Amino acid sequence: MTPVFDTYSAYYDLLYRDKDYVAEVAYIDELLNRYGKDVNDLLEFGSGTGIHGKLLAMKNYKVTGIELSQKMSDRAEKLEGFTSQQGDIRRVKLERTFDAVYSLFHVMSYQTSNADFSSAISNAAAHLLSGGLFVFDFWYSPAVYAQKPEVRVKRMGSEQVSITRVAEPEIYPNENRIDVHYTVFAEEMPSQRHQVFSEVHPMRHFSLPEIDLFAESAGFERIGAEEFLSGEEPGEDTWGVCVILRKS
Repeated sequence: MTPVFDTYSAYYDLLYRDKDYVAEVAYIDELLNRYGKDVNDLLEFGSGTGIHGKLLAMKNYKVTGIELSQKMSDRAEKLEGFTSQQGDIRRVKLERTFDAVYSLFHVMSYQTSNADFSSAISNAAAHLLSGGLFVFDFWYSPAVYAQKPEVRVKRMGSEQVSITRVAEPEIYPNENRIDVHYTVFAEEMPSQRHQVFSEVHPMRHFSLPEIDLFAESAGFERIGAEEFLSGEEPGEDTWGVCVILRKS
């Protein structure tokens, strides 16, 4: 087993080539304008390979990305308005504040223990001005219980490599956690060199009352909760929920 996103980083962008980053950035931009005022300076928790940050910078935001995986951060394209650095969102101290913090693609669900989640949300508060926003998405408990995770297979390819990824969930109901066991089969072209590797991604799911408890403890109030992208009210068919917190 390799550390989370270590070997995985080399194939990350190809595996998520079908992800609609443009729509997601437009959605975040709309939320920041709906709930915030004069929001420009952003901190991203879990910036990955930098695609969200780059697109927000192209909308004239100034974005500072924090990414736990050095290899993921190294792959991020640096450009005017966006920077990325390796760091742990639970502990990094930038000695400055921002208008808003955002965290996408369920990064906050990777904070599986109470201590880790509390540290991450408190660290977001520490980097915000009074009235600043923290926007993030997460796996939603009612949908996890109603739908239950299942084995999934994903295949993606390019001129350079063909990839098959198998995702096998292991459920821990008393911990509100699902360990996703990824096995990735990669074939490089034209050498036909094969690589097989595995990673385990522990993911926690949350209810809104849980989120509220953590938020209030960190000095936030929840001012919005909706299905990510659609804006619909969360329900048993809503796997990903987005919340908007305001620093009191």
